[in-house]
Amino acid sequence: MNSNKLRDLTPDELTVKLNDLKSELFNLRFQLATGQLDNPMKIKNVKKDIARVKTILRELDIKA
Repeated sequence: MNSNKLRDLTPDELTVKLNDLKSELFNLRFQLATGQLDNPMKIKNVKKDIARVKTILRELDIKA
């Protein structure tokens, strides 16, 4: 996910995106525990996406 695309979203949309990413991370961890996860790198990518969204939300809070 590109941070430039995330910066175009509103704070409400970013919050929804953050919740979606957290649920996706939960599902990926569950798949890893049960041995159904094909690509473990997906977990790393989702964690980075969560960090990007949180960073942008924090930047918006500081500006406000």
